[in-house]
Amino acid sequence: MQADAIERLNLTRLLVEPEMLEAVEPDVHLVGTLLSLNKVMPDKARATARMVVAKVVAELERRVAQRTRAAITGAVNRAARITRPRHRDIDWNRTIRANLKHYQAEHRTVVPERLIGYGRSTKSVQRDVVLCVDQSGSMAASVVYSGVFGAVLASMKSLRTSLVVFDTAVVDLTDQLQDPVEVLFGTQLGGGTDINRAIAYCQGLITRPRDSIFILISDLYEGGVRQEMLRRVATMTAAGVQVIVLLALSDEGQPSYDHANAAALAAMGVPSFACTPDAFPDLMAAAIERRDLRAFVEKIGR
Repeated sequence: MQADAIERLNLTRLLVEPEMLEAVEPDVHLVGTLLSLNKVMPDKARATARMVVAKVVAELERRVAQRTRAAITGAVNRAARITRPRHRDIDWNRTIRANLKHYQAEHRTVVPERLIGYGRSTKSVQRDVVLCVDQSGSMAASVVYSGVFGAVLASMKSLRTSLVVFDTAVVDLTDQLQDPVEVLFGTQLGGGTDINRAIAYCQGLITRPRDSIFILISDLYEGGVRQEMLRRVATMTAAGVQVIVLLALSDEGQPSYDHANAAALAAMGVPSFACTPDAFPDLMAAAIERRDLRAFVEKIGR
């Protein structure tokens, strides 16, 4: 209701006044509005705006951080499991469950044909994650959630996380991921869209294709070279990169998006769908384990 009132009553100008900012209830939509006004705010109002954004970011982190870390840690551990373990590395619970069909009634025991072992503990990076986020005006809520999730992912030693935002230009915010408020104030909502240019930059960040997950968060309205954009995605998938397109990362319903580009990506086997913040941790877990994401998409679509 608050977001609707701001739009309908043209209250945007009032949001640059500290007194107004202190009176409204902070939420994701308000943060999006503040970010779009970042360049025109007086210094005094900007200080208040940062406090509002920091409060919303802290609440979002409390909502998603623990679940995201738990889901990804579990996925990394499962992905690291080995099938020819030494005796001391055997995961007996999973081995027994996987071999129940080989139960020998006369001996009252299970004869395991396949051993499942624990992956050895490692401090090395298991997956490279590149978040490429469209910062056009229609993607405001997605930009906010992407900044928060990017910071959470960057805090995990098993992942190497990059965050790139774009409109007609491309900005790499990876070095600011330790502070999601700084990330958000580094964005510039509004303007055009050049997806092809953004993907070209992100290709340069990918050095281990088969261990990389590339997530494009965009409504796919391309203002750049469409065929080149599709060719780049095809090249990445052929190299083994797991490519996912999120038409929105927000609590809203079905987003507006370019259906032709989504269909072209789907034809390449690249899933394109809207995702809520609550579903994102499970999406990342599925991607890390390289599961078929079609079943995941069908599940969250129900």
